[in-house]
Amino acid sequence: MYKIKSNVIDVNGTKIGGDNNICLIAGPCVIESKRAAIATARRLKEITGELGVPFIFKASYDKANRSSIDSYRGPGIKKGLEILHAVKEDTGCPVLSDVHREEDIDEAAKALDVLQIPAFLCRQTDLVVGCAATMKPVNIKKGQFMAPWDMANIIAKARSTKNKNIMVTERGFSFGYNNLVVDMRSIVEMKKLKVPVVFDATHSVQLPGGQGASSGGDRHYVPYLAAAATAVGIDALFLEVHKEPGKAKCDSANSIYLKNLRKLLEKVKKLDTLITS
Repeated sequence: MYKIKSNVIDVNGTKIGGDNNICLIAGPCVIESKRAAIATARRLKEITGELGVPFIFKASYDKANRSSIDSYRGPGIKKGLEILHAVKEDTGCPVLSDVHREEDIDEAAKALDVLQIPAFLCRQTDLVVGCAATMKPVNIKKGQFMAPWDMANIIAKARSTKNKNIMVTERGFSFGYNNLVVDMRSIVEMKKLKVPVVFDATHSVQLPGGQGASSGGDRHYVPYLAAAATAVGIDALFLEVHKEPGKAKCDSANSIYLKNLRKLLEKVKKLDTLITS
């Protein structure tokens, strides 16, 4: 087995890509409270620290693409970024969040270590270029409608700013209505673009809009897809994690239990070590 090498990006000292160990990007889908965000980040840091897995905390300050007008979106940019800054101050972990609007870029870049382009917005040129122009690391999620090789054009948009800290994320492809499927060939194809490739194992088991006013999902498949993607050679694993997924205000059906994370990471680390040895 072997791992296709990408270039290496630097997230405040956390190296992703190349020969570096697989990185974990994890946290709740959306910020629910300052207390919960910090508590989750502390526990995630403890687990990853004991396993020697690099870690970036993720949570959205605003989920602008929810299914229903009544769905919880988050605390908003001002309060949300304050909470993410508090998480960083408390744990020392880099933080990542979605940026949905060009107007938010400058403010988000002051607080975030990684700016993330949501999947549905990956072709929005001004948003992609604007985020990359901050010279902060940018994670671009591949749209559910995108072929992996078409991400070359999007990477070129980001790199037009001379920002080299660009990574891309596979999160499943639309398969009929209210369903996603993961084609592991996509990871191989995007690794050929010489950027670190992330696999979002939790959104990949989502059933978009599958519950009418909200999305469904099946977290049962997350460990299997995470293992498969690691064996193919991803540089980072993206997971939505919650202490009580059933009570999560967003993506409850596909988020994994925090208590199950260690076991999943132990297997992922072993696989990553195997393919890079």
